[in-house]
Amino acid sequence: MFICDAHAHVFPDKIALKAAKSIGAFYNYPMAGTGTVDELKSFYREAGICHALIFSVAIVPKNVTGINTFIADTVSKDPGLFTGIGAVHPDCENLPGLMDEVRALGLKGLKIHPDMQQFALDDPRAFAMFDVIQEAGLPVVIHTGDRRFRYSNPDLMKKVFDNFPRLVCVCAHLGGNSEWDEAVSLLRNYENFYTDTSSSLYFMEPEKAVSVIRSYNREHIFFGTDYPMWKTDEELERFLSLPLTDTEKELILGENVRRFINR
Repeated sequence: MFICDAHAHVFPDKIALKAAKSIGAFYNYPMAGTGTVDELKSFYREAGICHALIFSVAIVPKNVTGINTFIADTVSKDPGLFTGIGAVHPDCENLPGLMDEVRALGLKGLKIHPDMQQFALDDPRAFAMFDVIQEAGLPVVIHTGDRRFRYSNPDLMKKVFDNFPRLVCVCAHLGGNSEWDEAVSLLRNYENFYTDTSSSLYFMEPEKAVSVIRSYNREHIFFGTDYPMWKTDEELERFLSLPLTDTEKELILGENVRRFINR
């Protein structure tokens, strides 16, 4: 079976552990990994993962180019294993130029984390960024949902879909980390809504997870681990233990994201 991790963060070796610890501090949760590419590859060998979407978050605009170069270089060394997603920040000075740069590097989309980058999804700066991304025709992976903040909640994500109907969005964490019912209610009917299972299954009863998954278009759902937050084999086991059909599991574990990458 083709199994793809559609949500993995990686960092250069010299800063990986510091970056992983920073994520742990942000969520007040211990990390299962160190954030290095070599460790991730080791985790994948143990778990039988065939492919992954890898990315990182640019906390400030000046980090965008360095992150994108690192992700592209990592992909170039293991093109069969990795697909790269680029970083972007709403305060980047030349967003159209960045879209050209992302394409030239062979990256297949963009990643934002409004909570960490501290901008609301309906902020005018964000809307200006989404307008450029939509025109570029690139999908965007968006951390969505966190009750502690008012940056990425599902009701704000709804405004993005309403204002940018051609923008393809992967709303991570089953559409709304810690806000799954609201996400289902507000987001499930948008044609360009995609999501992944990352950082959700640990916090949900299996029946609840299945209910949320089946509320969405099952061809728009990806399996994701949110490495380095969780150990890959444990997250995969959580998914495999869900009372889903074999067809549903095959779609979510890999076939959906395979089609998405090749769109």
